[in-house]
Amino acid sequence: MSYVRCPVVELRQYTLHPGQRDVLISLFDREFVESQEAVGMTLLGQFRDLDDPDRFVWLRGFDDMPHRAEALGRFYGGPIWKAHREQANATMIDSDDVLLLRPVTARTGFPSPAAARPPAGETTPPPSVVLATIYYGAGPFDETFVEFFDQEICPALAEAGATPLACLRSEHAANTFPALPVRTGENVLVWFARFADERHLIEHLDRLEHSDRWREKVLPTLSAALARTPQRLRLAPTARSLLR
Repeated sequence: MSYVRCPVVELRQYTLHPGQRDVLISLFDREFVESQEAVGMTLLGQFRDLDDPDRFVWLRGFDDMPHRAEALGRFYGGPIWKAHREQANATMIDSDDVLLLRPVTARTGFPSPAAARPPAGETTPPPSVVLATIYYGAGPFDETFVEFFDQEICPALAEAGATPLACLRSEHAANTFPALPVRTGENVLVWFARFADERHLIEHLDRLEHSDRWREKVLPTLSAALARTPQRLRLAPTARSLLR
């Protein structure tokens, strides 16, 4: 399997003013996809949060932290952002909920997409749904936990109908572009799975809840490693999201 080259990934969650999400998505998919990739970023995905009508979630990747600083400087100092920033910012209440991540191993980054991104002007979103599950660690997620994830968590998830397509954990390097804040001082591990539609996701969560393997072999060890309840983001890709 080939993978998208993104050793550094931002998971960005924006809280928007009521009724403004579709306004931002229309602007974003039209103006901010190719323009960010042109300066060295990879736009991995843009999503509507199915559980919060005023939340927009997106993922972008970078070759490394120095390239991140360079690419962000070029985009936010460039003509496209300057032309549209007032309209974009007017939709937002908060844009600082950002996790800086890196793949757990070379084989747990996002796989290369099976198809090209839909062209500019596409407005029909796919029926698929992406689940992002965030584990908040009581300490760093070390190699012992990674082995537990591979040997116990992944098989239990697969039995319940979800095979993780990417798994990332905290990147603790200093923020190379301080103008855009990121969350610090946390240890997180985030895994992503894709479902054909919302019904398949609901069925997975129901099977997991009733799984003896999950309750008996996974939950005791997992719960002991976590500082708080995991966060689940049920995400509907936008019309031009690469991850879909």
